[in-house]
Amino acid sequence: MNDLIFKPVEELIKGLQDKQFSSVELTKAYIQRTHAIDDQLKAFLSFDEDKTLKEAQASDERRAKNQCLSDLDGIPVGLKDIFSEKGQPLTCASRILEKFVSPYDATLVKKLRQSGLVMWGRLNMDEFAMGSSSENSAFQVTSNPWNLERIPGGSSSGSAAAVAAGEVPLSLGTDTGGSIRQPAALCGIVGLKPTYGRVSRYGIVAYASSLDQAGPFARTTKGVARLLQVICGSDAKDATSARRPVPQFLKEMCSFQDKKWTLGVPEEYFGEGLDPEIRASIESAIDFYRKCGYIIKPIHLKTIEYAIPVYYIVATAEASSNLARYDGIRYTYRSPRAKTVDEVFDLSRSEGFGDEVKRRILLGTYVLSSGYYDAFYGKAQKVRRLIHNDFMEAFKTVDAVLTPTSPVPAFKKGERTSDPLAMYLSDIYTISVNLAGLPGLSIPCGFTQSQLPIGMQLIGRPFEESTILSIAHEFERQHSFHTQTPQL
Repeated sequence: MNDLIFKPVEELIKGLQDKQFSSVELTKAYIQRTHAIDDQLKAFLSFDEDKTLKEAQASDERRAKNQCLSDLDGIPVGLKDIFSEKGQPLTCASRILEKFVSPYDATLVKKLRQSGLVMWGRLNMDEFAMGSSSENSAFQVTSNPWNLERIPGGSSSGSAAAVAAGEVPLSLGTDTGGSIRQPAALCGIVGLKPTYGRVSRYGIVAYASSLDQAGPFARTTKGVARLLQVICGSDAKDATSARRPVPQFLKEMCSFQDKKWTLGVPEEYFGEGLDPEIRASIESAIDFYRKCGYIIKPIHLKTIEYAIPVYYIVATAEASSNLARYDGIRYTYRSPRAKTVDEVFDLSRSEGFGDEVKRRILLGTYVLSSGYYDAFYGKAQKVRRLIHNDFMEAFKTVDAVLTPTSPVPAFKKGERTSDPLAMYLSDIYTISVNLAGLPGLSIPCGFTQSQLPIGMQLIGRPFEESTILSIAHEFERQHSFHTQTPQL
């Protein structure tokens, strides 16, 4: 069974269908793998082995009666500890929610149940999804499975690391400014941020409500397409979810296989700060597409230089509002030192939140305060519209935009913790996609000389996830980067 842990989802589905193994056997293989390596990796914050095996047993019983709920029935999936799952911990890797247990399922979790997936564990993250390295988790720092001294990316650090290390075949994360694509790139797997509104946010703990979006991780584009199919759709409980039909992503991406697309390459993404080895890998990928008959077109995204300041105004403003609910009064940590009502608020929040979360709350409160709202938040929203318009102008002549996912490979733990700005710049190539509400995908496209993964990003028009999946699949079919696994 240990031979299965790095198999792509397509092979696992076939194995279950051909009765080569059961869901219980498959699930036990991932559980055993987790027990064997997670003391080193630290991808999981918690797991409920008995619950997971019961779900696998239920899947096997359905299969025996020919009543499978979907092709993914019986396949394990890991959840970032930001999704509500009834009866399970929901900490967001924060002390302030350390003892909180979800009273209900997120819409996304309900959809997983309706498709018969087996939910395995709660995965580590940067506290409240604020970070790019997992070093902001209140409980532990996840390691990169390719090099345990390096970070896996963030904030969906555990979700990416667990799939890369063979602890689970599929996982889900959230992406507010690159938190799916960046760790996918640094861990050498596929990660997709859907169009804003494609996946319901009901039951997902909010960081920045106009930017947050849940999305899948897998070893291959087909695995991502299958999991995306499960979680998408409009939801009456989320006013921002898109009221539009969900396409057959896997069918569409395969039907587009012979199409020769036009890819835009923005020169703004290839300037100062881009690691030479990453540049070489991306340029090699561009050459590959050119040889395949794709049209490669240089484009300009002139407002991209403003993406970082705009993001850290808009996101922090929304965070300061969303995190006001954690007050020490209702369901969160309450300081035992508090003697008065004011102290309950002050001490509970100061003790319960980590430094990065407090930094962003303070910044967000400042930009929303009287006298500064128009100068900062109002202006940032106007520039956000210009960033969106830049992409829409480019999409008049190109089908997708191709860029690096991260400017640097996985860096060493502690290397950027003392310099928040350097940490923020880790997401310089991903943030604009969230500001514009577009779909973005990262796939493996190479390795550095020190065997650290390199990711390529494809950005698509709104609700055209199938297009970027198809373009990525063409690259994946003729390269083997996604088949390589860490020696852990």
